[in-house]
Amino acid sequence: MTERASALAEALSMHEPEKLRWVRAPGRVNLIGDHTDYNDGFVLPLAIDRDCLVGFAARDDERVRVRSRDIPEDCCVVDVDASGGDDPAGVEPAWGRFVAGAVRAVGALHSRGGARAAMDAAVSSSVPLGSGLSSSSALSVALTLALSSVAGLRLDAREVARAALDAEVRATRVPGGLMDQLTAMFGQRGHALLIDCRALDVEPIPLPDPYAVLVVNSGIARTLAGSAYGERRRECEVVAARLGLPALRDATLDQVRDEPRARHVVSENRRVLQFAEALRAGDFDKLGPLLLASHASLRDDYEVSMPELDLAVELLVEHGAIGARLTGAGFGGCVVALIERRRAGDAAARTVARYRAETGLDAVAFVVEAVDGAGPVDSPLAI
Repeated sequence: MTERASALAEALSMHEPEKLRWVRAPGRVNLIGDHTDYNDGFVLPLAIDRDCLVGFAARDDERVRVRSRDIPEDCCVVDVDASGGDDPAGVEPAWGRFVAGAVRAVGALHSRGGARAAMDAAVSSSVPLGSGLSSSSALSVALTLALSSVAGLRLDAREVARAALDAEVRATRVPGGLMDQLTAMFGQRGHALLIDCRALDVEPIPLPDPYAVLVVNSGIARTLAGSAYGERRRECEVVAARLGLPALRDATLDQVRDEPRARHVVSENRRVLQFAEALRAGDFDKLGPLLLASHASLRDDYEVSMPELDLAVELLVEHGAIGARLTGAGFGGCVVALIERRRAGDAAARTVARYRAETGLDAVAFVVEAVDGAGPVDSPLAI
């Protein structure tokens, strides 16, 4: 048992060890395809080797009590009504809104049968908070899996993803897309996932062995609730409605040439499909230019970048990456790059040093590996 699993087991010591159950849900990094998911478009993320781990056991009353091992002691425990009676927006501490959101989302499925999901749980996450690597979705997916297990609900992967998105929207009041939750559920070791966000089809595509996926956390925390994320989404919906289309997925470049927000979405969908085809064909020379074009579009047309993210992209390319881009919604968080594995460590160190010298911020750079998706863990010894 790892130190992290041992800490969770200790937090649940009121239950017999054999009654504890375990689930994990990974974070994700999106190689290409941002702000396309809620436009019914295409994305190409991978589940990463940073995850949210939950140990849990059923209670015999009407409470859901969750302790976080990553939060200061004075706000590390959340206690909510297992019936879903607590409005997520009013739950304190704020991270507990995800717990209340998950309770309500799973409770909404009770028409399919199942018991009320009263439980004790302990949570620990290795996904950096506010980084754009989907820490909130990893938490929501893991909580959804735990609560549905306690309730005796049998959900397939897409149902879990939808319920976890419902939980997150209830918690944040931000209408996100389904990319993060689908990635957490369908992750496959060594593969990126081409996801059609309309049909919800998922195609695993092998990642190229010679290249590492290098992530640089800018040191600027990202929160969608206080950003222009909702505004961008509304702008896309307005253009689609004016064109008489269900979503911008259906628009052509000619139709949106003079609409910067929509132009990004249409061109980004095209880049995602081109990137996926280049991976299938082993035509790796095409990957870098597509990543850089994606960043330029997010910066200029969608206006979700910032000088620090632009600098990180420039430094990564200067130090050997074949391409880089902001990843996630923007407004802070991370950038992602593809780089030859043998050069990744040196590039990471040089980029972080130059970034600190020019911004005064402490960035963190690390290589991520593509891993399998969320689900139960048979034994904490395997964690």
